[in-house]
Amino acid sequence: MDTIGDFLTIVRNASSAKNKFCLCFSSNIRVEIAKILKREGYIQDFTETKNEKGFKILKIALKYVNNAQPAIHSIKRISKPGCRIYFPYQEIPRVLGGYGTSILTTSKGLKTGNEARKEKLGGELLCQVS
Repeated sequence: MDTIGDFLTIVRNASSAKNKFCLCFSSNIRVEIAKILKREGYIQDFTETKNEKGFKILKIALKYVNNAQPAIHSIKRISKPGCRIYFPYQEIPRVLGGYGTSILTTSKGLKTGNEARKEKLGGELLCQVS
């Protein structure tokens, strides 16, 4: 089961349906991806709470431009459990000529493509957001 892919699909579907919020089960990697999405301006905010059964739930407030267009135009899973894709820092692809964001997992944690290039860190390319 691909928890990252499931998370990206939940966010993509909620964004295209113009929902204000989306809910999913929480995990450490999902929280880290949400932190990056917030820092890069793709979501408004996120909170981690517990439901009545005691499971951690991640509530994400989606962001819209001019209250109409979603801030996330596309969010695509690149490296999958059946086919891992790694890049050295020199070859990390730019998304939309630098207007989008790549999210990588490196030896120093999750980083955006720009952060990884500056710190000269390669890693597994999890997804691309634009």
